[in-house]
Amino acid sequence: MKNEKNIIDVIYEKLPKMSLTDKKIAQIIIENSQLVVNFTIAQLAKKADVSEASVSRFCKNIDISGFHQLKIKLAQISNQDDGYKSVDESDLKKSLSNIIDNKSLEIKKTIENLPEEELKQILQILTKARIIQFTAEGNTYPVVEDAIYKFNQIGMLAIGDAAWETSLAQTMNLTDQDILVVISNSGESRELLEQIEVAHQKKLIVISMTNRADSPIARKSEYHLTTAVRQRVFQSEYYFSRIASASLIETLFLLLVSKDEKRRSQIIKHEGIIADRKI
Repeated sequence: MKNEKNIIDVIYEKLPKMSLTDKKIAQIIIENSQLVVNFTIAQLAKKADVSEASVSRFCKNIDISGFHQLKIKLAQISNQDDGYKSVDESDLKKSLSNIIDNKSLEIKKTIENLPEEELKQILQILTKARIIQFTAEGNTYPVVEDAIYKFNQIGMLAIGDAAWETSLAQTMNLTDQDILVVISNSGESRELLEQIEVAHQKKLIVISMTNRADSPIARKSEYHLTTAVRQRVFQSEYYFSRIASASLIETLFLLLVSKDEKRRSQIIKHEGIIADRKI
């Protein structure tokens, strides 16, 4: 299932930790990936308003040997629609189309880059768990609420709480038969890292979902799944899209349902019980 990450994937993954200079270069590459294939190093440096030496350092910082290799890797994806498309209120029709493309790409890159063998192991762990605790912070928490609803609907006991203090207390009451699923943007939340420490003290397996495979939360987890993001909001800032993480939860849900007829029956039973609430 998993494809090797292309250079745009690598740039997006490393973007949150880049220096301001590297971010300027990354922005030009993301927005002009097909054009950069034909740039000289001087042209890219001028376009990004940095020095040629900065471009060379940027290449090293994204783990490639130099500018020539960058162009080769960009050429390999030159026929793919794989970059960020801008959103501008002055051209509403185009912006709506670009938002569709950005969000579709987030889902596509998140799912197609899933590591198949690790995914199989995660599905087995979820299936065997007595309790699945989901945790997140801030604007990511709605993904946790969705996960709790979906997993309970198919007969898999899932818990969580929007208040970190309550969520932490829940973790403290779990056993080694349970698991903790952590969803984070940067993968650097101090509170969530502390919760992982408590989970490990309780001998829990930790599964994380972040935008960066090299994030502290990812490194502290036994299993990690990377979510892709392609929607830029500000000139130099990138927003964690709940669509990517919600799509990952949806993917796990659908795979779990497909494996077990009892889970499908559980959904039907649950829907039948709550049906009288609908008009």
